[in-house]
Amino acid sequence: MKALSLEDKQTFKIRDIKKPTISDNQVLVKVSYCGVCGSDLDRYFKGKVHYFPLILGHEFSGVIEEIGKNVHSFSAGDRVAVAPLVPCGHCENCKHGRPAHCSQYGFIGSRQNGAMAEYVAVDERNLLSIPDKVSMKEAALIEPLTVALHGVERVHFCAGSEAVIFGAGTIGMMTLLVLKARGAGNITVIDLNSEKLAVANKLGATNTINSNEVDLNEYFSNHKKPEIVFETAGVAQTQVQSIEIVDHIGKVVYIGTANNEVDFSPKVFEQILRKEIEIRGSWMSYSTPFPGYEWSAGLQYIEEAIIDVKPLINGIFTLEDKEKPFLKMKDPLNHSIKFLYEFE
Repeated sequence: MKALSLEDKQTFKIRDIKKPTISDNQVLVKVSYCGVCGSDLDRYFKGKVHYFPLILGHEFSGVIEEIGKNVHSFSAGDRVAVAPLVPCGHCENCKHGRPAHCSQYGFIGSRQNGAMAEYVAVDERNLLSIPDKVSMKEAALIEPLTVALHGVERVHFCAGSEAVIFGAGTIGMMTLLVLKARGAGNITVIDLNSEKLAVANKLGATNTINSNEVDLNEYFSNHKKPEIVFETAGVAQTQVQSIEIVDHIGKVVYIGTANNEVDFSPKVFEQILRKEIEIRGSWMSYSTPFPGYEWSAGLQYIEEAIIDVKPLINGIFTLEDKEKPFLKMKDPLNHSIKFLYEFE
């Protein structure tokens, strides 16, 4: 098969390699579409991988080509989306129904070869049937949608609640769509990229703020403070500002991974106490029974047109394009949200 192999930092090579061999409990998936995730950028540009060479890609859809003899819920020809986490099933967290916290997990496209290739071997338990009304392109976005869904579900809120989202990237936009589906009220999206904020407006944000142009502390001193803040940017400044702008008895959900030191001054930290803020972390997108309600709910939202992910898809590439979508995503002037490799 043809595969896009990450040979070293910032070095892709298209290789002809042997198709994966499946076990009795696996299927061979012929990949249709594979998305480029923000986490893939660090793997490519900074070499943050467990080993070289590695085939990236964990956001994907495809068609089953071959099934193992113990596979009974799926057949060759079925259209499937794939949950990329591979929990061990034996550690204490797995036994207690916490697969995302597995101490010995694998991960397609990170700890094992992924879907920037024509074929991937996948365990039966990681498969989800794609409804007839959902396209293969849409199904390739189910993984980032479930990340947002899991984050939103980390806190309880009432219909009409005021919310703020830091970050207008893929997860920020998905969080916006999920909040609208869950009945939030006014939703403000904050980012530095005006073009991405324009997309957020089209997707239904009540308000958008370019934090290069607006002092947020001053703004929220004169406007209603949010009851919930979702930090998806993974930026130290916004991780602190989340505490500063949230209302009393408010909630902050951290979804974005920290890339630098996060410094909470005593004055800011004291706001956690004085405002009695509820702080939640959100890690990946899994629950029990595996892979979790996030995955079935995400597909249902798309199937029933409650959530439309199609506007987030801004470019289609082939493996021969190699690093082109990575370079575009890294460009400071980029205002696209999601790029896909196409295999169909």
